Amino acid sequence: MDKTIFQKIIDREIPATIEYEDEEVIVIEDIAPKAPVHLLIIPKKFIASVIDLEESDGNLMGKLILTARKVAAQRGLSGYKLLFNVGKDGGQIVPHLHLHLLGGGRVELDRT
Repeated sequence: MDKTIFQKIIDREIPATIEYEDEEVIVIEDIAPKAPVHLLIIPKKFIASVIDLEESDGNLMGKLILTARKVAAQRGLSGYKLLFNVGKDGGQIVPHLHLHLLGGGRVELDRT
């Protein structure tokens, strides 16, 4: 299987605006933002989607949410939305699990 765009960003094969990074996750700005602040929290471990999670991935999922909280605080966000798109029918475009953090004002999502 070819690398996803996120794997290429993690491997520094293509550039991205990195907000935060540690051993397990990377946080980048979305290139097509849906809010004034739109960040993607991506695990470095490849998992295609929420559907593909294993029980052993529970700590990593918690890490994604805690990282979202950390970067939201660093950005001074008083409120925000966290969103997983799951599968093609759920709006997932890149087949690499990632958590959207949207904030910086009232965020309304397209419900179509």
